[in-house]
Amino acid sequence: MQDTSKQYDEAIAQCRELFINKMKDYGPSWRILRPRSVTDQIFIKAKRIRTLELNGETKVGEGIWPEFIGIINYGIIGLIQLKLGYSDTVDISKEQALELYDKFIADTKNLMIAKNTDYGEAWRDMRISSYTDLILTKIQRTKEIENHGGATLVSEGIDANYQDMINYSVFALIKHNERENS
Repeated sequence: MQDTSKQYDEAIAQCRELFINKMKDYGPSWRILRPRSVTDQIFIKAKRIRTLELNGETKVGEGIWPEFIGIINYGIIGLIQLKLGYSDTVDISKEQALELYDKFIADTKNLMIAKNTDYGEAWRDMRISSYTDLILTKIQRTKEIENHGGATLVSEGIDANYQDMINYSVFALIKHNERENS
């Protein structure tokens, strides 16, 4: 039996390392992004994954795995932006950004653990392409909620959709890492 929690942490370690290195290059310049723009960034990445899945080739040399990492990191950025609001300037330090990253990834992992218990690790029997489709669906839902000013009648909010996108992406990375290590 695989240890989902450990595999989750290993996948997030890859994402966190890239997040840290990008902050060394740019700082938390993403603080300027409005949540709608974060959603669109995630859309671009998910759309590229789907295109690569359908076409089976890349013209720019990067495969789908960096895009899943990008969805995870932008999902965390989205959660931070929802919590803090966007800013016209970079108003937090790299250290504060990393603390927020760790907080939101811990919250998102806890959600995964709860859902994983309820669903009996059904994700392990799903295709990676289904994660892509589910992420694209969550993006569409998020855009609709954004178009309604964040209001929902009976549905989860934008934050829950970001968390689901992150978790589907982590599942894809876990499956990829399992293949690479077998």
